[in-house]
Order: sequence, then C-alpha cells, then structure tokens
Amino acid sequence: MKILITGGAGYIGATIASALQDEGHTPVILDDLSKGRREFLHGRAFYQGDIADHDLIDRIFAEHPDIDATVHCAAKIVVPESVAAPLHYYRENVGKTIELLEALQRNGCPRVLFSSSASIYAPAPDARVTEASPVDASSPYARTKQMMEQVLQDWTRGDGAEQRVIALRYFNPVGADPKMRTGLQDLNPTHALGKLIEAYESGRPFTITGTDWDTRDGSGIRDYIHVWDLAAAHVAALVRFDEAIAPGSEDRYRVFNIGTGSGTTVRELVTAFQEVVGPIEVREAGPRPGDVIGCYTTGDTARTVLGWQPHHSLADGISDAMTWRKAWTDQLGTAS
Repeated sequence: MKILITGGAGYIGATIASALQDEGHTPVILDDLSKGRREFLHGRAFYQGDIADHDLIDRIFAEHPDIDATVHCAAKIVVPESVAAPLHYYRENVGKTIELLEALQRNGCPRVLFSSSASIYAPAPDARVTEASPVDASSPYARTKQMMEQVLQDWTRGDGAEQRVIALRYFNPVGADPKMRTGLQDLNPTHALGKLIEAYESGRPFTITGTDWDTRDGSGIRDYIHVWDLAAAHVAALVRFDEAIAPGSEDRYRVFNIGTGSGTTVRELVTAFQEVVGPIEVREAGPRPGDVIGCYTTGDTARTVLGWQPHHSLADGISDAMTWRKAWTDQLGTAS
C-alpha cells in the first residue's frame, strides 16, 4: 500500500511511517514542520505544508495517484496550551481537518484512519472504558478530537458518500522506535514520563499533579502503550480496513481503543521508572488546568477485529524512552 500520513514528521506519525515501511508499504509524508523533524523523514516522499492547503494536496495526489488511504495525525496536542489558546486549537485541529477532508474527497481518497484520543471519554467511576463508553471531553484539546470524530462520522453519512473512517482512540504513548529511528522530538515534554525523565536528568524533584483522584492511590490513572505497539495498530487497521468496514457498508465509521488494557497510576509509573532508571525525588501538587482522572481501556475489539495486540511492557517503554533521549540529545548537540 501507499499511505499519506499527515503530521508524518512527528513522534507518532514518523513511527507509523517506519512501521509501514518495515512491512513493505510506502509512506508519503505531509507536515508543516512546526513540531515535526526533517531527521525523521529517512528519505521518504515528503511535502512541507499545511493540511488545509488544497493546491498542495492536489499536487500530492497528482504525483501519487496510487495512494490507498490517509492516516491523519496532524494536530496540536498540549492540553494546558489548549486551555490558554482554545481558538487556535479549534482552528488548527477542527477547521483545517475539514479543509483536508474536502481535498481528500475531491481526489478520490475514501479511506481515512484518524488519530483520536481516549481523552474524549467521560470520567468513569472505575476509570475503565470501552468503545461504547460515553464521551464528554473536558479540555479544548480533547474537545477538538471529539468534534473531529463527529465531523468524520457525519462525513461518512453524506449523500452519495463513499468515505470510510476508522478512528483509533489512543491512550498514552510512551517509548520510542526500538530501532531508534524516531522518538519524542520535544526536549520539554508535558506528559508524565517526559517530565520524569526531565526531572531525573536535571536532578530536580518530579511533581505528581493531582493526588485526590478517586483511584487506588489518589494519583491519576493512565493506560501507557508503547509507541511501537501503537504504530503496529495503525498497520493492522490499514491492512484490515476493508474487513473492519467493508465497501458499501451502511455504517462507514468505526472506533477502536488502542491501549494495553491495564491501568497504571502516576505513582505506579514513578515506581516503574525508579526500577528501570534509578531513584528520584517526588513532590505533590494540585492538578493542572485541563487535567482529568484519566482512564484505561478494557475492550478487546482491536484484538478481535484487527488481529492486533500489544507486545511491549511499560518497562520497555521507559527503557526505550531513556535510550532515545540520550541519542536524540547527542544528535542535537552534534548538529549544533
């Protein structure tokens, strides 16, 4: 297959591209490089620009008329930033996605694999969710993902529509490509594992934000999935796209949770980090704007329908993240 990946020079998009290449498929990358890195392109077909640029997308399809599907990863993703600048997030994530879909429809690309988020789920009493759980996003970032899902679902229901969409609701990616081709490009990440690594390297305490959640130890809970397992889920969804949603199906929109099926609290993440890396001082504080208790998936729909399952542990994710961090820091130091 030949697959267009928006945001394909970023952490997740570039890792998906590597997973596709390893299985013999050809990625075509569209990225504005606002966060993505040229170093992640590895000689792949690359177009620099905006997903809302119709002329650019027309050119991509003119030069690659054999594109089979689009993986839509491009998005702004920082929760506190979305709280501070909601209009920017709605414009970038929702408004520009609509422009992208119009261009895809015009160019006859009816299959879309959307990078969604488990952050859209409504808080559950025990933090466990399935694809059937209610959604009620609690931050502007998460609401853009929920809105985009609604846009995509409605798009598949339009008059004469041939579009089919699979939405993969990510839980919490960690780690790096085990071959160290890609990993987190941001040296100042906002998620818990990134902050742990940052604190460990600087010798500063790590702060657990929020300690009064209704979990077994009061800290938030997440489903930490290795980014390589997440990338493999995309390959599985693309390979089995027509089995998951057959051409001509009445319902042309389908959702899959992509997580490990196991919840890990922030305190448990700290313990796992210390077991892999070493001791670190820990402090506590109240939740940040937009923070939520979190959730983890208990559904096995992706295993049943896509034939996918995770193979990497949380310890693998921590170890690969540390290895990548050192390699990436050294690479940036050499480049400068």
